[in-house]
Amino acid sequence: MKAKDLSIVIPVYNEEESIPELLEWIFRVVDEGDINTEILLVDDGSSDSSWAVISKFAKIDQRVVGYRFNRNYGKSAALQTGFNKASGNVVITMDADMQDSPDEIPELMKMLTTLDLHIVSGWKKKRHDPISKTIPSKLFNWVTRMVSGIGLHDFNCGLKAYQRDVVKNIHVYGEMHRYIPLIAKWNGFNKIGEKEVAHRARKYGSTKYGMKRFVTGFLDLLSVTFVSRFKKNPMHFFGVFGSLSFIGGFFITLWIIGEKLYRQYHGMARRDVVDQPLFFLALVALIVGMQLFLAGFIAEMMIQLNQKKGDYLIAEKTEDPITSTENYA
Repeated sequence: MKAKDLSIVIPVYNEEESIPELLEWIFRVVDEGDINTEILLVDDGSSDSSWAVISKFAKIDQRVVGYRFNRNYGKSAALQTGFNKASGNVVITMDADMQDSPDEIPELMKMLTTLDLHIVSGWKKKRHDPISKTIPSKLFNWVTRMVSGIGLHDFNCGLKAYQRDVVKNIHVYGEMHRYIPLIAKWNGFNKIGEKEVAHRARKYGSTKYGMKRFVTGFLDLLSVTFVSRFKKNPMHFFGVFGSLSFIGGFFITLWIIGEKLYRQYHGMARRDVVDQPLFFLALVALIVGMQLFLAGFIAEMMIQLNQKKGDYLIAEKTEDPITSTENYA
């Protein structure tokens, strides 16, 4: 069986009207380019007839494969399912609302291969969205660029192209689909490019995302940054802050006790240690420091116990030596 050149992963949530038109558009593009393609549609618990439409096309064209969740799990879960099932050398993701143009597919594949990139991310430079959505999006992307160090203009664009190795070696969960480039970077896939793509006005239905995503997006950014940096060595985080807190509290306590002894020795007026607010602050610092240090220690032990053998990505392997009876002496 010939390997697939391309896998297209499309999360679907209540998009029954747009699916037929989107699939016909994709068929036209991949047929013109003679691209051996599979189209994976993941129904994220739609409450409309999206699954019936997907099933209909899957019976008509073997390139279409559908997966259906028993309830709404979110876009990240749908993408991760598509990544697990994809068999193409190149994996492209796009939204089902037809705001992403399938005409971009050949150029995305070309950039990925000719420029030897791990990821090509779409940039919706000219957007057909209300200002209530574009302004928060610009702020969100600016903060993400500053924190991640990745110079993309549009992290949240659904239209992205990946090398197969990327999607097979990352894990997307929660609402982390916005930060796939960052997750990929922390897994060693740091050759990330960007392409300006066409953005179309929504033709059917209404957006599934509200202002809530911009509030939770910042928390997700902190979460993915923390996990990416410290998942292998949590003591580097908890230990540093725990040690600083404990040492600070320890020296403050010594200073308070030393000051009392000095005043007592010289017959000067003095207060009991427990009458000083600074003593209780020092005590809190000691306790918090010890707790942080123990949290890091326990996390390190859990990692050691759960560490899988060979849990590292091997980028290349040397060729096997040529077996020969020739004498090289």
